Amino acid sequence: MKSEIIQQIIIFSLIPLVTMLIGGVVGIIFNVQSKLRSFILHLAAGVIFAVVAIELLPDIVARENILGVSVGFFAGLFLMLLIKHFSHLSEQKHKAALKNNTASLGAVSIPWALLIGIAVDLFIDGILLGVGFAAGQSEGVLLSIALSLEILVLGLVVATELKTEKIVTTKIMQAVSILAITFVLGAFAGSVMLSVLNEEVLTYILAFGLSALMYLVTEELLVEAHEHTDTPINTTIFFVGFFIFLIVAILH
Repeated sequence: MKSEIIQQIIIFSLIPLVTMLIGGVVGIIFNVQSKLRSFILHLAAGVIFAVVAIELLPDIVARENILGVSVGFFAGLFLMLLIKHFSHLSEQKHKAALKNNTASLGAVSIPWALLIGIAVDLFIDGILLGVGFAAGQSEGVLLSIALSLEILVLGLVVATELKTEKIVTTKIMQAVSILAITFVLGAFAGSVMLSVLNEEVLTYILAFGLSALMYLVTEELLVEAHEHTDTPINTTIFFVGFFIFLIVAILH
């Protein structure tokens, strides 16, 4: 049974991998409008929020393990804040370096610090996919789809950023591919962890996932989505994403 769960997680982790590669290619070829990015991010946020509210939260409450929930919840929050902190520092340093090198003769370099921060974030997202499958198969599948939408946009953003810095196309795709593989590695790590953990320790992991997914929705997806002028249609898309998962949960 556990080997089947590991296999499912690995298979569904390939969906975000493919979407990130697609996002990278599209980002290289086209200039994607922020309106479309906002639309996709709202949809992904709605689905992920539904996974948290409908499946993870009731399961965690039913376990009645206050210590496990407390430790796991704040560990997830602390880790996401830590990742955000170092990612922000890397981004600021990279922007400063670009500003200082504006007058140089077209010299470019890959922003490794920024990419490493994104890779760590993707690795955590991969682990969260395993948490989704721990809550149930349908939950894991929908979480995979939602993360795929998020990572599609991330592929677009990374490719567009590197393209504006005059990085050659082959290096852009190499960077996007490595980042995509990082997500799969995170999913594999998460699946192995879940296969060897007992029910008590699983409470810590579920609470960790709950906190991290809440942070992902409120401080990453929606914040980035609102960089574009918000509209009633975008807001509606968030609720449509939530409603789709709600109906699936009712019919399950």
